[in-house]
Amino acid sequence: MLRGFYTAASGMMASQRMQEMLSNNISNVETPGYKQTQGSLRAFPELLLQQMGSKTLPGSTAPVVPDQSRVGSLHTGVYLQETTPDFSQGALKETGVSTDMALVSDELPDADGAVLFQVENGNGETRYTRNGSFTVDDEGFLTTNTGYRILDDTGNPINTDGQAFQVSRTGMLTTADAGSQLAVAYIPDANALVPQGSDLYVLGENAGPIENALENEGVDFSVHQHFIERSNVDLNRTMTDMMNTYRSFEMNQRVLKAYDQSMQQAVSEIGRIR
Repeated sequence: MLRGFYTAASGMMASQRMQEMLSNNISNVETPGYKQTQGSLRAFPELLLQQMGSKTLPGSTAPVVPDQSRVGSLHTGVYLQETTPDFSQGALKETGVSTDMALVSDELPDADGAVLFQVENGNGETRYTRNGSFTVDDEGFLTTNTGYRILDDTGNPINTDGQAFQVSRTGMLTTADAGSQLAVAYIPDANALVPQGSDLYVLGENAGPIENALENEGVDFSVHQHFIERSNVDLNRTMTDMMNTYRSFEMNQRVLKAYDQSMQQAVSEIGRIR
């Protein structure tokens, strides 16, 4: 009977994590360039010995566990598999602001690939973003709304000297006196990116090499000045998923309560035996 407790409890915890993920997506529906987080529920793996055909572990001196006839398998609950950002293209919105830039991924050589702007945080570390709602600070540097400086293809912050500028579709920023190429990174496996806040990403431990999007002939992208990319959150679908997740949480809660009542009744009945 205790297995039922574990199954219902794990279902509640998985539903709670799913609700938190969906709530974060909803709260960032108006964040430019935000990429919705997605996850999926998976059953707990079966016991290791069963997966190994009822054999001992390598190097073990214990006797071999004999195979037994089985009519099926029973998992002991679910968990929310690691969440990853969905880098599908968001719709463009024209703003008319010269510092706004939207990245469009026209064609990529890898199914999980993504192109992102490169920025530098306050510690001099490189981060990645799709939020092109930029601004110019008091020193003339092109920055994110949080003050992180936008990098060029040589890894240096872009300084406009306070001058008006134009940005080509390839990301070349030109003023009356100079020009800088925006650093647009191509990540072949965007699942290796770890979100930081609502619009920044950092490379995970298993991330492969980062490429210059301009130097990869298979990467077809474009930069659109005076536009921002909307978030790719489908609000209607996300709200539906929220309701389904809430119902799942309630269902597991009722099951857990029923098991608790059964256990209380069993303890009470056993206590009456003389």
